[in-house]
Amino acid sequence: MRRVFSFWIVTLVAAWALSGFADEVGKEISSWVPGMMEIHQISTGRGNAGLYIFPDGTTMLVDAGELGKKTERHTPDRPDGTRRAGEWITRYIRHALRHDPKPVLDYALLTHFHDDHMGEASENTPTSSSGAYRLSGLTEVGDKLRIGKMMDRGWPDYSYPTPLTAAEVKNYREFAKWQMEKNAMKMERFTPGRNDQVVLLRDAKKYSDFEFRNIGANGEIWTGTGAETQKCFPSLDTVPRADWPHENMCSTSFRISYGKFDYFNGGDIPGIPSDGYPQWHDVETPIAKAVGPVEAAILDHHGYIDTQNAFFVSTLRPRVWVISVWDSAHPTTRVWNRLQSQRLYKGPRDVVATDVHDAALIVSGGLSRLASKHGHIVLRVAAGGGEYRVLIVDDTNESHHITKIFGPYTSKGKE
Repeated sequence: MRRVFSFWIVTLVAAWALSGFADEVGKEISSWVPGMMEIHQISTGRGNAGLYIFPDGTTMLVDAGELGKKTERHTPDRPDGTRRAGEWITRYIRHALRHDPKPVLDYALLTHFHDDHMGEASENTPTSSSGAYRLSGLTEVGDKLRIGKMMDRGWPDYSYPTPLTAAEVKNYREFAKWQMEKNAMKMERFTPGRNDQVVLLRDAKKYSDFEFRNIGANGEIWTGTGAETQKCFPSLDTVPRADWPHENMCSTSFRISYGKFDYFNGGDIPGIPSDGYPQWHDVETPIAKAVGPVEAAILDHHGYIDTQNAFFVSTLRPRVWVISVWDSAHPTTRVWNRLQSQRLYKGPRDVVATDVHDAALIVSGGLSRLASKHGHIVLRVAAGGGEYRVLIVDDTNESHHITKIFGPYTSKGKE
């Protein structure tokens, strides 16, 4: 009888850990366990950085930005300015992957070619020990943690819509070349419509209800049927040069599904064209049609004025919105109002941010209602995808202590 009782205690404790409910405010965040999926939005004050741990332990880095110059428009470096953002991101990832004695990044995805997503490069940027490239954001993380497969929207020619010649792109390409030659890193162009470019590498058969779906890039967008895509940008020779797509419009986007849980990341895609520009500059609308409802999503372009249009918000209608932010212009008041609108979709929703600037709080008074204004954000999805929580982790030091917990939420799926 005692053995039976002990068995059920162990079983309950294991189930409790798998659900992510073992965590408490004021204590260090618990380690990932098999079956759980985690989406970490890392707060550095210098750009976007996301770590994804899939149910079988497969890992993925999505962006690792590093602004070259900080101004009064930006929040302070997190935890502080004693290290570069790439170093802080690497240290955070090592802690999040402490369950693995030899942590690696199975995949890395660069959503688009801006320094707050990939890292700036200048003559003042330190050089790697190999001398082949400079260490900034993504290249620094990849210098310290092996990357299995690197994906972006430009490989191999980096020529759309015009040749990509910025210093940060040149540095990134030098990094990629060296890593391919010396560390056997694979490079691939992110291809919209596919669901086989990012797959589980450790135990895929056990988690057959997991899918990583490529949604869009360079104006090519999944239709929602099979691997079929549609071209949403016209041929460049049919439009004036001033109307050609800009870098944010070309961002990669994807949806992750695990059981009934769905999550969307659209990089910096816009949804509201600037005055006088053609309607096809709205990338959010065709993407929203393909994605459908999700449980959680990160705001496009940090919640800037050109994003989160009404159709996009009402179609995705997540329970949790995540904002990666450090700039006084993000998010804007009208974006915030759409996120909160009960006319666009009914029901509660929580909005959590990595690091909202004090000026934004003054200008957009509604931001005082943010569920969380500061910290690393961890979406922790229970085994099977039926439930999830949001954990806010202190970003002012490396204690990894939890400051807030939201949920549990029940995943609704597409119903």
